[in-house]
Amino acid sequence: MTEGSRGSRNGGRPRASGAAGTPKSSGQQGGPRRRDEQGRERNRGGQRQFSDAAPSQRTRRADPARLVAFEVLRAVAADDAYANLVLPTSIRKHRLDRRDAGFATELTYGALRGQGTYDAVLSRCVDRPLDRLDPAVLDALRIGVHQLLGMRVPAHAALDQTVGLVRAVIGAGPSSLVNAVLRKVSARDLQGWIDELIDGLTDPVAIASLTHSHPEWIVRAFRQALVAHGRDVAELDELLAADNAAPLVHLVALPGLGTLEQVLDDGAEPGRVAPDSAYYAGGDIGRLPGIGTGTLRVQDSGSQLVARALAAVAVDSAGGPERWLDLCAGPGGKTALLSALGQDTGVHVVANEPIPHRAQLVRQALRPLPEDSWTVRVGDGREVGRDEPGSYDRVLVDAPCTGLGALRRRPESRWRRRPVDLVELAPLQRELLTSALDAVAPGGVVAYVTCSPHHAETDVVVDDCLRKRPEFERLDAGAALDAVSIGGPLNAGHGTSAQLWPHVHGTDAMYLALLRKTA
Repeated sequence: MTEGSRGSRNGGRPRASGAAGTPKSSGQQGGPRRRDEQGRERNRGGQRQFSDAAPSQRTRRADPARLVAFEVLRAVAADDAYANLVLPTSIRKHRLDRRDAGFATELTYGALRGQGTYDAVLSRCVDRPLDRLDPAVLDALRIGVHQLLGMRVPAHAALDQTVGLVRAVIGAGPSSLVNAVLRKVSARDLQGWIDELIDGLTDPVAIASLTHSHPEWIVRAFRQALVAHGRDVAELDELLAADNAAPLVHLVALPGLGTLEQVLDDGAEPGRVAPDSAYYAGGDIGRLPGIGTGTLRVQDSGSQLVARALAAVAVDSAGGPERWLDLCAGPGGKTALLSALGQDTGVHVVANEPIPHRAQLVRQALRPLPEDSWTVRVGDGREVGRDEPGSYDRVLVDAPCTGLGALRRRPESRWRRRPVDLVELAPLQRELLTSALDAVAPGGVVAYVTCSPHHAETDVVVDDCLRKRPEFERLDAGAALDAVSIGGPLNAGHGTSAQLWPHVHGTDAMYLALLRKTA
C-alpha cells in the first residue's frame, strides 16, 4: 500500500462548504440569522471559516503511526535523542504492523530531513516567529507539512489526521492553529514553495540550503570538500539530494561466522561495493536470522570497506600472529569485522574505548568471536601510544568527528552540529592520530578514518600530524579500497587519501588515509 492510500484509510472525508444540512452564516445572502437561546445573534464578525469535516466527523484520536513519529520528534527536540534509537522502541510500544511501521519511519525521517525547508515554509504561514510556538505544536506542524509536501498523503487526510493528533495529545486550542496553518501550506506543492522561498536569491549556497534542507554552513563545507577531494563542485546538488534520500539498511555477514543466504531469500539485494554485504528494505531487522547472535550486523558499506582496506594492506610485521588496535572502538562494528577478518591468521585485536557503557557495547559486538582473540581496554586512546609504543601491526583510528558524512542516516545531526564543533574536535583528532602513530610498530600501518568529508577533519589533520614525522609514508588509500571492493574500481582516491560519497558510491561519506611506519 502506498503512503497515499494509507493516508486515505485514516483520513477524514472531505465535505464541501455550504453542503446540504450546513447552516449558512448571517453574512450569507438568504441565510437565516443564527441566535442563541437568549435571542442574541451569533457570529456577527462576518463569514466564518469552516473545516472540511463537520465537528462530528473530525478525527479526535491520534493515529498510532503518526503518534510514533510525533513521539520521536519530541524526543529528538527535547532530549537530544537520536531518531534511529528511539523509533524502533516507539514502534514496538504502539505495536505497529509492517505497513504502519514503514509509514511512521518515512514520516519521522522525512520530517527531520526536511526541517529546514519546512520551517521556512511555515514561517510564511504562521503569524509569529516559530521560536514562539509551543515546541510540541511545531513538531506536529512539521509532521503535517511533510505529509502535504513530501508524501503521497491526500491533503484532506494529512490535515484531518494531524489536527486529530494535536487535539488528542496537545489540546483542542492548538488544533485550530494547526488546522489553519496547514491549510495555507496545502495551497502549493513543494516545488511551488521552493520557488517562492528562493525568489530573488542570488547566493548559490542559500538557494541550495533552502532547496535541499541543509544548513548553509554545511552546504558551504560540502562545496569545499568536493573540490578538496578532486570532484566537480557541480555535484553539490546531487550530493545534497543523496543526503535526503531514505537509505537502505546495509548489512554485513561476519566472514567465517555469518551468512546472507536467508536475508537474500527474504528480499535483500546483494551489496554492490563491499564483499559479504547486502542491502535490506524489508522492515524490522531485529527479526532477521543472525542479528540476534551478532554474526549478521548492520553496518554501512563505507565502514566495511575502510576496515577491510586496513586488514588487507601489506605490513612488515616482526613475525608471529599480528596485534591489531581499534583505538576508538565503540560501539564495536568495525572491531567485530576486523576481528573476523583476522581469525584465519590468529590475529589478536585490542579494542580501546574510554566510556564504560560503550565498552560494554564493544564486548557485545565481539561475542561471536573467540574470547581469546580480542581484548577490550577501557581507557583514554590518547594514552595508548605512550603506554604501548611500537606494539601494534595495524591501528584503526575511527576518530570522533562531526558525522557530516552520515546525515542521510542521522538527519537530526544537521540541525545540531555547529561550525564551532570543528574547532572543539580538532585537538582530540590530532591527539588520537598522534597516539596511533606512536603505538604502531615499524613496518605497520595506521588507518585514519572519519565519517566526514570536511577538509578540516580529513587531510588537514593528517598533514598536521605527519609534519614532524618523517618516518611515516602515505599509502595509496584509493588503491587499497579498490583492492577490497567488488563491482569495479571505486575511483575514490585523490592523491594518497580516499573519500567515499553517498551520491557516487551509495555509502556514507567515509574518509580514509593509510600511513605506514617505515622499518
